[in-house]
Amino acid sequence: MARRDLTTGSIPHHFRALAVPAAVGMVFTTLYNVVDVYYAGMLGTEAQAGLAISFTVFFILFVAIGVGLSSAMGALVGHALGKRSGQEGLIAAQGITFGLGASALGMAIGWFAAPWLIALVSEPGAYRDAANQYLRVLMFGAPAFVIAYGANGILTAQGDTKSMLYANIAAFFANLVLNPLFMFGLGPLEGIGFDGIALSTVVSQTGVMSYVLWRALRSEAMAHHRRFAPEMAMMRQIVGQALPASFAMVVMMMAGFVIQFYLKGFGGEAVAAYGIALRIEQLILLPAFGLTGALLPIAAQNYGAGHHDRVRAATMFCFKAGVALMLTGSCVLWLAAGPAMAIFTNDERVIEIGKSYLYIDGLILPVYVTLFAITSLLQALRKPIYTLWIGIYRQGIGVALFSWIYVHVFDLGYLGIWIGIATAVTTGLMLSLALTERLARELIGGLFSRAPAARAA
Repeated sequence: MARRDLTTGSIPHHFRALAVPAAVGMVFTTLYNVVDVYYAGMLGTEAQAGLAISFTVFFILFVAIGVGLSSAMGALVGHALGKRSGQEGLIAAQGITFGLGASALGMAIGWFAAPWLIALVSEPGAYRDAANQYLRVLMFGAPAFVIAYGANGILTAQGDTKSMLYANIAAFFANLVLNPLFMFGLGPLEGIGFDGIALSTVVSQTGVMSYVLWRALRSEAMAHHRRFAPEMAMMRQIVGQALPASFAMVVMMMAGFVIQFYLKGFGGEAVAAYGIALRIEQLILLPAFGLTGALLPIAAQNYGAGHHDRVRAATMFCFKAGVALMLTGSCVLWLAAGPAMAIFTNDERVIEIGKSYLYIDGLILPVYVTLFAITSLLQALRKPIYTLWIGIYRQGIGVALFSWIYVHVFDLGYLGIWIGIATAVTTGLMLSLALTERLARELIGGLFSRAPAARAA
């Protein structure tokens, strides 16, 4: 597969070429999760609540590692391609090796830590049991998630977002068939109930990993200098780029733990409503994910090539286009929150709680997309540690502090949690903009203002 040179040509054209397939692929990823929520709803609110909790734990243990590895591959491989260093094949091969080791370690830790993490955010009963049951099966799919993310980062750095699109489409249709087959059986084959949802995920995501990894191995970046035996110098670079991004994702999901800790006081309906509303929110945010995800390889290649003006231009285009998209998304959320919740549940209380989250969430969608763009830029500049500090404030300290204030001091009930999230996100954006401009002045001569000189890439 020939790579796309992102250091020349129209920046908006590159965004369209990369962001559209990525966003459509994410549509199918989200629909994939929606299928799980839908079939869990056939088993009751407890199953949906258990699914929401187990997803949070699995994200912390495994998906965060995969996202960090994907970011590292996007930044390091993209930078090597832009710089024409010839190191991209070695970096990619070492990234795959890192993914294998990290997923194995995560499985060992998760087998013992997962029940404890689930217990932190749930009360004893049916939905805690459902969460533990689901996660025991899903754990076997951990390597598939991590390696698929890493291989996709290698492809994205080369301007290929279509391979993951094709894999996500296939996985969605596989999940659509496998969920009911494994849950309810067919003919003489007996179903395994709730465990069938997890087994369907393991099977379909293994297919995703196989295809995306095959495409990465056949790509131009990995055509030469592929050495999979661990090399410590390269591993240190990957770890330095991947771990801050992974920890930032862990902090983000820890915010989910904080939210679910507060929500458990309002019953299983509140936990289920939050889980369903998150899936709906993800659908609305998909264009933002695609757009800001495209910024990473565009900025990384141009930063590696020393084209700082193109890094600035790409970032500003991403800001403007993202805010415009999310203002439209806000209108959709305000108009369709109730009907969207009703697709997944007929529990009136669950619907009302979910609607309240989506109404408030609609106010901050433009803030989210700007934060996502800043995260991609910082990763492209190979400064992911800043995303961690921002995340610790916004998703760790901010969510916990503001939720406590609004719930316990102002006694706003579960509405206080939603307002706490919005306050943390908004103040986090202010901090992010200040830090990013300061860093950009050192590395690329500024983002919003031009400095007299910039450090060479």
